Amino acid sequence: MAAARLTPTQMKVMQGVSFGRLNKQIAFDLGIAEKTVKAHMTALMRKLNVSNRTQVAVVAQLLDHGRRLAS
Repeated sequence: MAAARLTPTQMKVMQGVSFGRLNKQIAFDLGIAEKTVKAHMTALMRKLNVSNRTQVAVVAQLLDHGRRLAS
């Protein structure tokens, strides 16, 4: 799955999106620039083959659900 190719920071950004956080809030939480969050979002959408942050959030929720089922 595409999620296996995500960096740890991209996973954290995706988690922030799934919690409904804004880019600015995610940047603050991670101690990075908002522009860096936007770059991670672009990479996330490309790697996950989705076109908006809602779809990123859906993928994050599905991955989290899958992890809970596996444990």
